[in-house]
Amino acid sequence: MSRLPLTKASLSRQKGLLKTYHDVLPSLDLKRRQLGAEREAARRQLEQARARAAEITAEVGKSCPMLAHERIDLSGLVTIAAVHQVQENLMGTRLPKLERIDFRVADYGLLTRPFWVDAVVEWLQEAMRNQLQLQVAEHRLELLRQAERKVTQRFNLFDKVLIPGTRRKIKTISIYLADAERAGVVNSKIAKRKKQHSSAEAS
Repeated sequence: MSRLPLTKASLSRQKGLLKTYHDVLPSLDLKRRQLGAEREAARRQLEQARARAAEITAEVGKSCPMLAHERIDLSGLVTIAAVHQVQENLMGTRLPKLERIDFRVADYGLLTRPFWVDAVVEWLQEAMRNQLQLQVAEHRLELLRQAERKVTQRFNLFDKVLIPGTRRKIKTISIYLADAERAGVVNSKIAKRKKQHSSAEAS
């Protein structure tokens, strides 16, 4: 570590740094709080998606008990054709957002499929949609946790390291300069007295 210059220029520089750190701190704190709020909202969305998944399973079992029949083959009835996602920029953090899902429903004849297949198609679409929403919510939550962690680390760096350290440097320089000034005054008085004493002896 380089030695701290004990000069007025160094003191001025440290005071400038301290002001900069204090100016940055509130914005970091605000960003940290906002990310925390968004992270909590993402956590709630994830919990809702998980709860909805359980509800869908229960509702399907209740309204379509015939699905438990092992001879009913619904594979390929509903598939995902395309998933449309966009990205949101939240305070520099890019977050995925599910915009739309395109489903492909296999052709099924009314005479060859039971009457309740239409309802099953809707249930399958909702279950798939909810599963994708759950995955996106998990990803958003993880990204927000990472962003909040980074901002918190930066906030702590300024609040617990840089600001206290700069204050200590300012104090060290100020004490040194004050001591040097007092020593200069004392030396000046001593030199003045010696000069007066020498003048008195000469006369």
